[in-house]
Amino acid sequence: MTAHTSIEADDSRMLAALALALVDHPRATLQELAKAAGISKATLYRFCRTREQLIERLATRAIQALDLATDDANLETDPPAQALRKLIARHLEHRELTAFLTYYWNDIARHMPVESIEKCEQRMDAFFLRGQQAGVFRIDITAATLSELWFSIFIGLVDAERRGRMARTGLAHIVETTFLRGVSAT
Repeated sequence: MTAHTSIEADDSRMLAALALALVDHPRATLQELAKAAGISKATLYRFCRTREQLIERLATRAIQALDLATDDANLETDPPAQALRKLIARHLEHRELTAFLTYYWNDIARHMPVESIEKCEQRMDAFFLRGQQAGVFRIDITAATLSELWFSIFIGLVDAERRGRMARTGLAHIVETTFLRGVSAT
């Protein structure tokens, strides 16, 4: 591992911890957030000087990370079932950022270009349409609805795991089976 890779990994861990701290303690001061994330207030202050900057930086990082996770799933080229598994696995690698986006979505979405949100939706819709055409997903439900169902199941189960209502172990399998059993073509 190079020094650069190590710094990126440290930043990713710190961002994940800060994301959860903001979700678990939404009214906390920067000092309380730093403590909850296991870093010093000075480290947090060097990273972001205000709560607004922290939320903006986390939102940017979360959107980038989840876009890359979607890219890594090869939705356009891999067989749909395989791509779905990869999509789930890659997104679960960023579960803390998913929890953060879920909690702060209304505030974040107001400042995002509409085109950015539409691009993500269109990409997922195209993936599910391709899966329908391949006979993997049901055709009596629109591709857009399948996208919404996938997001809802994924976000809901990530939140349930964060709140301690389900174990982390096997979460990917649970997301996949609960989604597929409802939309399977067979």
